[in-house]
Amino acid sequence: MIRNMGESDQVIRLVLGTILLTFAATEQIDSWGWIAGFLSLASGSIGFCGLYGLLGLNTNKSNDNQQVN
Repeated sequence: MIRNMGESDQVIRLVLGTILLTFAATEQIDSWGWIAGFLSLASGSIGFCGLYGLLGLNTNKSNDNQQVN
C-alpha cells in the first residue's frame, strides 16, 4: 500500500480516534464510537485510508511513492 494521507490528516485522525474511544469507554456515545475510533486510529497510524484509495484521493504531498510497512 502507498501512503495516501498527509501528516495533518494523520494527526487529525489520531486525535479524533482517541476522543471517540474515550467517549465510548465512558459510555457518552454508543458502540459506534468504538468502531469509528479504532478505524480512525488505524488509518492515522499507517497513513492509508481505504476510502481515499477508492476515490483516488491523495493528501500526502511530501512523498507520493512512500510505502506503508
